[in-house]
Amino acid sequence: MRFAVQIQSLSSSPLETAADALAVGIYEDAPLAGATAEVDKALGGAVRGLIDRKEFSGGSYETAPLLVPMGQAKQALLVGLGKKDAFNTGEAFRCAAAASRALAAKSRSDVAFYLDEGWNAEQSESGVAGALVGCLGQDIHRAEKKRHPFQTIHWSTKNAAAIDSGRILGNAVNLTRNLVNSPADEIYPETFALRAAEVAENHGLEIEVWDEKKLAAEKCNALLAVAKGSSRPARLVILKYNGGGKGDSPLAIVGKGVTFDSGGLSLKPSEAMLTMKCDKAGACTMLGAVQAIAALKLPINVIGIAGLVENMTGPAAMKLGDVLTARNGRTIEVHNTDAEGRLVLADALDVAVELGAEHIIDLATLTGAVIVALGMEVAGLMTNDPPWCDAVAGAARKVGEPVWELPMYPEIYDDLIKSEVADIKNVGEGRWAGAITAAKFLEQFIGDTSWTHIDLAGPAFREKPRPWIDAGGSGQYVRTLVEVARAWKK
Repeated sequence: MRFAVQIQSLSSSPLETAADALAVGIYEDAPLAGATAEVDKALGGAVRGLIDRKEFSGGSYETAPLLVPMGQAKQALLVGLGKKDAFNTGEAFRCAAAASRALAAKSRSDVAFYLDEGWNAEQSESGVAGALVGCLGQDIHRAEKKRHPFQTIHWSTKNAAAIDSGRILGNAVNLTRNLVNSPADEIYPETFALRAAEVAENHGLEIEVWDEKKLAAEKCNALLAVAKGSSRPARLVILKYNGGGKGDSPLAIVGKGVTFDSGGLSLKPSEAMLTMKCDKAGACTMLGAVQAIAALKLPINVIGIAGLVENMTGPAAMKLGDVLTARNGRTIEVHNTDAEGRLVLADALDVAVELGAEHIIDLATLTGAVIVALGMEVAGLMTNDPPWCDAVAGAARKVGEPVWELPMYPEIYDDLIKSEVADIKNVGEGRWAGAITAAKFLEQFIGDTSWTHIDLAGPAFREKPRPWIDAGGSGQYVRTLVEVARAWKK
């Protein structure tokens, strides 16, 4: 699915704008001001009346529609912005997305956003991105859509440049969401590689795609072992964006791209398998982030790598007890074929190291254990370089995407992945510390390179909607990665 929308800066009063609907912002603890005060006056105090009757408080993501007999607009949507002194960039994204999602429940061509003209550039950029994300749903195959993307968004801001960068970020998040939401018969290793090639062509990126012969020649045996049970051949995509100086060491972003995960011979139950099109979210997040970094023309060199497989149960499928030799020479005993993502990343991470990455971030829907530890809204961070992890966490906090670092004590966790018949095994000891032992496995393939792992198994795919986004792929952490790239060596 392709999604395009025009975004235009507003200079007119809300009473004069040529839009089908208006979204006006209200803080929970501040007097009506600006566009909201104008709308209230035009409606004879209707907005103030709703607040006085406690039918609307201005709390974060709260919305209330009003019919408005003025200009072209037939509706005004009141949008709660929460407490003004607690408002931040993440709230700007979510509040704008909540407004957009509410208005997109019906088909509207033009929508004007008057949330707060006084937002700074970062907040305005985040709000524009949120408006693009909120109006797009997961209903890409429904004849009758639940969400109707707008043709034009008008945005009231004193930071006009933020409109363009916000549009770039919103489109990148939506690229990731659409890829995650696409079923496995549409997006599989070969077609994902084709989509990556489209992004490369449109944004001036170098691209290299390794097919199964090249993967074998490169000794990517761990990745290939996962793909053996599928009729869909594996791929590895390498994207390069050269926005920095010639010879500058790059940032590498590595994504797990299991386009469907049946669990292999360690078969998942049906209810756990239903949403496993989302197991490619790490690779999708990488692609969205690299697209945005290139479109923003950031002064940095970036390598994006996606390891792409299907994990199926065909006659050649990987078996428990198999011993694999990964690209870096480490041997791996397979104890569970549903712990396949780390096998894919093992070889992909080694490629990133070989390509000279100064820092690596990998993203993967890797473990259910991280959801047990942190819930559905927070990604787990694990690292071999605490200052680098702090930089990634700081970027996430800045854009309002929650993360939490988990420990990696070698004296506690290293022994849990040791095998009696190979160098390591692909699961830890029983049910304990599963997210950490998965990261400990990945650590075997990054050598001395600075590395942070993001286990986004919870936030990457929402089983239930939130006020600001539909269920399905979230696109979360695209904006975090862009913020990491923006802060590179500043």
